[in-house]
Amino acid sequence: MFNNIPPVTKNLLILNVLFFIATLVLGSKGIDLTEILGTHYMGTANFQPYQVITYMFMHSPTNFMHILFNMLLMVMFGGHLERLWGGKKYFIFYMASGLGAFFLYNGVGFLNILELKQQLVADGYNLTELDHQITSGMLQNIQLHSAHSQVIVQSYVNYTQSTMLGASGAVFGLLAGFGVLFPNTELMLIFPPIPIKAKYLIGGYIALEVYNSFSQPGDSIAHLAHVGGAIVGIILVLIWRKKDRQNFY
Repeated sequence: MFNNIPPVTKNLLILNVLFFIATLVLGSKGIDLTEILGTHYMGTANFQPYQVITYMFMHSPTNFMHILFNMLLMVMFGGHLERLWGGKKYFIFYMASGLGAFFLYNGVGFLNILELKQQLVADGYNLTELDHQITSGMLQNIQLHSAHSQVIVQSYVNYTQSTMLGASGAVFGLLAGFGVLFPNTELMLIFPPIPIKAKYLIGGYIALEVYNSFSQPGDSIAHLAHVGGAIVGIILVLIWRKKDRQNFY
C-alpha cells in the first residue's frame, strides 16, 4: 500500500511522521518542538516567520489520533488529486491550502490582539514589559491596574500562549477540492456503513466547521484554519477548472 502512494503525498506523509517522532524524542529531553515550530499569533513575542510553514508538519504528541486522522485523509484524497494533477500542481495546491488556513485563523486572532493591545495601553500597561513577563513565565508578577483589566490581561495571555499546529488546514483544502471536482462520488462511512455523496459529506463537514468557528471560538480546535484551507481549495479548483477546458471531471 505504501508503494502505491504517489511521490509528493508520500514525502508529505514521511515529513509529518518524522516531525512527530522528533517531537516525542526531543520532548523527553525537555525541548518542546510544538512551541518552536507550531505557529503563534502574529504580533506576539513567540511568533516567528518560519512557523507559517513549519506548523503544517507539527502534531500534538499527546494526541495520536490527530496525526493519524490527518494522514489518512491526506493519503486517500491527496493521493487521488496528485494522480489527477501531477506532483507540482498538487504540491502548490496543498501548500496554498495550508497558507490559507494560517492567514484566516491567524489574521482574525491578530486583529483581536491589536484591539487588546490598545485596551492595555489605555489602561496604563507597558506592552514590552508585559510581553517579557508572559514569555518568561512570570505571570504572578503582572499587576492588575483595575478590576476590568483582569479580563483583558487574561485574554492577552491566552492569545500569547496559544499555539496552532497540524496539517488539518491543508487537508481541508484537499477535501474541498475533491468535493468540487467529484461531487457525486459516493464515499462509504465507517459508522453507519452507508454510502453518501462527496458533496453532502464534505460540504456538511465544512459547514459544520464554519458553524463551530462562531459557536465554539474558545475550544482547542482551530476551526477557522479548517475553513481557511477549504476556502483556498475551492477557489483554486474553480480557477483551474475554468482555465482547463480539455478535462472534465
